Amino acid sequence: MNPLKTFPKGGVHPKENKLSANEPIINIPLPKQIIVPMGQCLGAPADCIVQKGDTVKTGQLIGTAKGFVSANVHSPATGTVAKVDTVMDHTGYYKPAVFINVEDDQWADGIDTTDELLTEIKLDSKEIIDRIKECGIVGMGGATFPTHIKLMIPEGKKAEYVIINAAECEPYLTCDNRLLLEKTQEFLMGVKIVMKAVNADKGVVGIEKNKASAIELLDKTIASNPELYAGIMVQPLKTKYPQGGEKQIIKAITGREVPSGKLPIETGCVVVNVSSSFAIYEAVQKHKPLIDRIVTVTGLSVKKPSNFKVRFGTPANLLIDEAGGLPENTTNIINGGPMMGKSVSVTDFPVIKGTSGILLMSDKEAQPRNTTNCIRCGKCMSVCPMGLEPYLLNREAKFDLFDETEKHHIMDCIECGSCEFTCPANIPLLDYIRYGKARTGAIIRSRNQK
Repeated sequence: MNPLKTFPKGGVHPKENKLSANEPIINIPLPKQIIVPMGQCLGAPADCIVQKGDTVKTGQLIGTAKGFVSANVHSPATGTVAKVDTVMDHTGYYKPAVFINVEDDQWADGIDTTDELLTEIKLDSKEIIDRIKECGIVGMGGATFPTHIKLMIPEGKKAEYVIINAAECEPYLTCDNRLLLEKTQEFLMGVKIVMKAVNADKGVVGIEKNKASAIELLDKTIASNPELYAGIMVQPLKTKYPQGGEKQIIKAITGREVPSGKLPIETGCVVVNVSSSFAIYEAVQKHKPLIDRIVTVTGLSVKKPSNFKVRFGTPANLLIDEAGGLPENTTNIINGGPMMGKSVSVTDFPVIKGTSGILLMSDKEAQPRNTTNCIRCGKCMSVCPMGLEPYLLNREAKFDLFDETEKHHIMDCIECGSCEFTCPANIPLLDYIRYGKARTGAIIRSRNQK
């Protein structure tokens, strides 16, 4: 086994609470109605191309990408469009969506629904990227950035490494770990496809050491067919949050640092999530659009912490019911993990491409803490993996000092929440920093457009 690596700056060690790590993936039956939001990526919502009364098949295109940073949306089921309206998503805002009354599960023509492993990659680099775009693949670790854009290497740049983010450092979440264990070969073929798409010779699976079974299985699978998986290696990482941050995993594996304001390709790296790699395999080899994913439903009070395979548009409360129901002491429902996830006010929001987990926290776990004054102890600085000064950014954002937030590199913040996690004064640092980052980013974009 390769020696453990990690990133040098900051980081914290929250309780892992991987309660569902040993729970196999369970298929969730389709509900009677699915609600498919048109905005499922970091970018512009797709343009809806169906209307009330239309019949759609599973995998059929129902929303076309709008603009450069956008992603296609496909029907996750077969049925009749009940209406095109809006729905409150996990952000609490109403977004355009297609309501489909589910009648069947008849797949659109050309989609291979068999379990046969296909190892011959017939498409060339451009065809792979075009297929990924066609199938609506996005980053499924939470960011939901359209994957085809990430794989379009700028002229003059070279992708030396494809790094697969298998760290899954966010506490509680286990969806990627289960995919590695149950779809190992398909995942590795996804890595090979990405390597071919960007013409990279090296593929590195960065995975935290607490996933020993997955590390062992990956090593064994690669060793069993060295010709097929040539160029791919597994790199164990220390268990430290946020090990899965894009810049952190690049630094840990290659020793290279992404310059401030720049993209990973500046270091010769392309970083892709585990679930995205699997989706890429299905898109390229099976012509299957992105219409489902693995979602972890968990929490210390949840009766049956589980990993579910879910079609998009399925209401989250159906998953919660399958996991034993909403615990009576639940006071906080989080879309994602406890560090970077967002609290939601409803349980019936539709599962989408970026829904990695649903965390149900008890009153004891989520109990609001009394906030006191900052004493400049410096703990937030010591744990910041980007080397920022969170206490300072918090103050500047709070008082709308956006010239100062830009000067102090607020846009480099990866919103990992390590500062807030460690703050002895219980100050909601991340809330203010997110606000400041959004406002500062808007100012920069407005300035650049002039």
